[in-house]
Amino acid sequence: MSQVQNDEVRQHVRNRYKQIAVESNPNASCCSSTSPTTSCCNTPDEVSSKLGYSNEELNVVPNGANLGLGCGNPQAIASLKSGEVVLDLGSGAGFDVFLASRQVGETGKVYGVDMTPEMVSRARQNAQSHGYENVEFRLGEIEHLPIVNDSIDVIISNCVINLSPDKEQVFSEAFRVLKPGGRLAISDVVMTSELPEELKSDLHSLASCVSGASTIDEVMVYLQRSGFQNIVVEPKDESREFIKDWVPGADVENYIQSAIIKAIK
Repeated sequence: MSQVQNDEVRQHVRNRYKQIAVESNPNASCCSSTSPTTSCCNTPDEVSSKLGYSNEELNVVPNGANLGLGCGNPQAIASLKSGEVVLDLGSGAGFDVFLASRQVGETGKVYGVDMTPEMVSRARQNAQSHGYENVEFRLGEIEHLPIVNDSIDVIISNCVINLSPDKEQVFSEAFRVLKPGGRLAISDVVMTSELPEELKSDLHSLASCVSGASTIDEVMVYLQRSGFQNIVVEPKDESREFIKDWVPGADVENYIQSAIIKAIK
């Protein structure tokens, strides 16, 4: 993919999430249509419950931080500890950052990086208005992280890396900023069968977390080339139940699944 095409993809995704941040549409989800006429119109909490978040997790974050974005719950696999430094790739309005901040405590720190100014602004407002002192939100692309080398204990992310036109660069950047022994613990989608051509070339499908998905083998190669070890890519067959609503009528659940992706530097 050329640089011009990469920029076109990024701008399309940025515009999509700008719209979600500005409109605060409770039906807007990374992996669902924003149209209120579709059958997949659920509140953000309803969407997140299907992704594996507990009622406690949904109730403790600032109002408006959860936009129903994602395809899993990285909190469940990250095993965060008090005092750790965490980075959330594609942090949106701050939902996973705020949850992680509770786990790492006052001696820890959580950074969120997002390329959409409106999302970063919303997350910062949430943090300030609710007194979160151990979080920081930075504007930037996940292919070019505004984070120094060897400074992060754990990287989390929720259904964001598939949106990138240069996924290997994302994993290389993740490796760069992790401390030796640091770990990657993300939820994302993987392609399990070849996508139809009409989905492959559709930017709306890409922004809906469908056409940008890589195969399991591709993800493994990206991680290995970036230097990671102890790599696990574990698709979740049960995710088909909510994936089927992402692009109504397209049967996308036959082509992609949510997966747990873990690795160590």
